[in-house]
Amino acid sequence: MNKGLSCCSTFDGCCSQPPTTEDTGVGAGVRAGVEVEAGVDAGVGATIENSVHESVRDYYGKVLQGKDDLKTSSCCCTEMPPAEIRDILPMIADEILDRFYGCGSPLPPLLEGMTVLDLGCGTGRDVYIASKLVGESGRVIGVDMTTEQIEIASRYQEEQHRRFGYRASNVQFLQGYIEDLGSLGIKDNSVDVVISNCVINLSPAKEQVFREIYRVLKPGGELFFSDIFSDRRIPESLRTDPMLHGECLSGVLYTEDFRRMMAKTGWNDFRYTSIRSLSLDSEEIESRLGFAAFSSRTVRAFKLDDLEDTCEDYGQVAYYDGSIPGYPHFFDLDDHHRFFTGKPLLVCGNTASMITNTRYGKAFKVIGDRSVHFGVFGGCTAESNADGDSCQSSVSACC
Repeated sequence: MNKGLSCCSTFDGCCSQPPTTEDTGVGAGVRAGVEVEAGVDAGVGATIENSVHESVRDYYGKVLQGKDDLKTSSCCCTEMPPAEIRDILPMIADEILDRFYGCGSPLPPLLEGMTVLDLGCGTGRDVYIASKLVGESGRVIGVDMTTEQIEIASRYQEEQHRRFGYRASNVQFLQGYIEDLGSLGIKDNSVDVVISNCVINLSPAKEQVFREIYRVLKPGGELFFSDIFSDRRIPESLRTDPMLHGECLSGVLYTEDFRRMMAKTGWNDFRYTSIRSLSLDSEEIESRLGFAAFSSRTVRAFKLDDLEDTCEDYGQVAYYDGSIPGYPHFFDLDDHHRFFTGKPLLVCGNTASMITNTRYGKAFKVIGDRSVHFGVFGGCTAESNADGDSCQSSVSACC
């Protein structure tokens, strides 16, 4: 076995029970009729969903006992997390860190007092980091379908709140399915920030996941997640392979299908905050999946009803005041918008909304509105600009 670093961070130093398959008939909490991925016959969708969930649950609950059991480096985060996260990691119990499988650090700033939802929380590493970041006035909810992992996460609730100096725990773990948050009692417009770390690729009904995220987020709320993407669709014969799927490879999001899916489920604009090419690091897996190029990406999107499906120019100029903790000199909204403190930056209408109609608004000032239109935003190109003076088109918008 190649003991790579898949689904784990190289910088790492409870629950209600879901309905049974007998109760639902379609696979533990996923509603009948939920759309499965492109190319799957809808008549067998429920069976495939049930099979995929069982396979993932077995892989992460029984096959994997720690990071060393992973076979590839597909989900390994090589980016240094922000200092505030690095400071929290030593406060997290070793067992939680040892059973952490993720490909990034999808924890945005300004979480104090927020309600955060972690989809596919595993043993709770990101939940407990978020618990410290939101403070005692905030709340964090972790959702996972794997019994073994959710048991570890919930076992440390009391210990972790004591480590943080809290009077009581501010986290809650729910065992269930990220495609069906309603069955877990998560209401419409109830969450400030949704995070996920290398989990959505494992879902057989990704479109439903993004619909659920949009539903539960408050207006102006943020989706911030890391996951694995590919440059083409993976054949169905490989997508159902338990090992390839469990290693976060055969169920990956094809970038163009992801773009279409986001637009279809209400996300008119989204942004990549980082993109990193991946190496499979396994001859066996390379022989089966070497035809595709894989990347680890972190995505930022907001629930805003004024976002357009392309970048439009209204002559708006934005200023960042340097007040976001940890970002005194500049703030990166995405991989092509770097706001230097005090420096004016011409922005499209979508970017202006993202930095004013969200919790980030306290740190930005935008001059101008949408009363005068100058056409398509001239800076939008197919390539990112490292200086942050242009937009990169993705959802036919400013990503």
